[in-house]
Amino acid sequence: MRSLQLAKLKAMLKRICANAPFHAKRLAEAGIRLGTIDESIRSLEDFSRRVPVYDKKTYREHAAACGGDLMRLIDEEMPGSLDDLVLINSTTGTTGEPTPYPLTHKDLYEVWGETICRATWRAGLRRQDRALFCFALSMVIAGTGTLIGLTRTGATIIPVGAESGTDRIFQMARYFKPTAFFGTPSLASYLLEKAPEKLDAEVKSLGIRLLFCGGEPGAGVPEVKKRLEEGFGARLFDMGAGYGGSCGHPEYQGMHWLADDLCIYELVDPETRQPIPLQDGARGEAVFTNIEGDGWVWLRTSLGDIHEVMTSPCPCGASGLRYKVVGRTDDMLKVKGVIVYPAAVTSLLESFSPRVTGQFRIVLTEKPPRIVPPLKIKIERGPHVPVESLAELEQELLEAFHSRMKIRPQIIWEAPGALERSTYKGQKFEKLYDT
Repeated sequence: MRSLQLAKLKAMLKRICANAPFHAKRLAEAGIRLGTIDESIRSLEDFSRRVPVYDKKTYREHAAACGGDLMRLIDEEMPGSLDDLVLINSTTGTTGEPTPYPLTHKDLYEVWGETICRATWRAGLRRQDRALFCFALSMVIAGTGTLIGLTRTGATIIPVGAESGTDRIFQMARYFKPTAFFGTPSLASYLLEKAPEKLDAEVKSLGIRLLFCGGEPGAGVPEVKKRLEEGFGARLFDMGAGYGGSCGHPEYQGMHWLADDLCIYELVDPETRQPIPLQDGARGEAVFTNIEGDGWVWLRTSLGDIHEVMTSPCPCGASGLRYKVVGRTDDMLKVKGVIVYPAAVTSLLESFSPRVTGQFRIVLTEKPPRIVPPLKIKIERGPHVPVESLAELEQELLEAFHSRMKIRPQIIWEAPGALERSTYKGQKFEKLYDT
């Protein structure tokens, strides 16, 4: 496989050097040019050693250099022709220029769509299934790109989109009787919570048997997995943060990496950006390099996710590397030297359900990552928890935070339903500082 990856990598680099000026310039700065690729890159290690990691800052700087002209940016970054594009997805651009994801027919069906097929087939999705597609359609690759790629499975797709709201989602579910659901874990949790009000029945009455969740940590949190599976009467599968999907083992085993022939996967140290060996239990910033495709190029690109890899045999029987999302580099907090990710707070609070709803906000009064203790966390009490019992519950929570996360936060109690829910990605921070 490594020989195949190296051959595909060299072919991709030659196309990039010939047709993608932005990447060609960065490669030239690393001593890699069109006529010297075979000599410059004799191994995957050579590539990792010579080519710097790309991140959001890299692409934002390129967008600025293009004067905000995103079509110029795409043209300078893709190895194929603009005329071959069939879809452009983009991020919301809430923190700057939107990040475009330009996709050709090959990208959609032979790369991304192929990976979607591999993950969903393993999970049991078949031609006779009907999939209620509730990822936000206008937001990055989890939206329209995934929807189109999913058509390769032969399943019937019911595109609703998180933008349509819960009333529309429930309406479409009742009309067309889906057997599978695609959306964020935050949306699945919200549907579980709102079903008795909107349907006058539990959400499991919809008859959904497969839940495919991604776009944020959650599906990989054991307590969240248990709550959603029991609530929907379905099996939950984690997807994304790369080319992978979880297996059907009752206990979460991470996501199986499914694309060695399509993409090179690496871990690097988040601070030094030096490679980390892919050994069992290793943690680092995930870095991806596409070795197939015409429009959408990842060249040692970080999406900002911190992964932990597993190389030990999976109880499900499938071989190969697995990974799970620990957190995001831009969500990482440091409290007296202790690293804290919102996903860990989610896991801890879910273990206290139903005494807490699982909804929380980390209150930031200064720019992260360094936080002057105590870390302030707003937490919703459960609907049947009286105010007079909160002191005892708070003490239990503080002991759990200290035991599991080595911190003692300041807990700010909120009434049930007080914190706003999301049909896209769940909000974990309340920022009170000036940006």
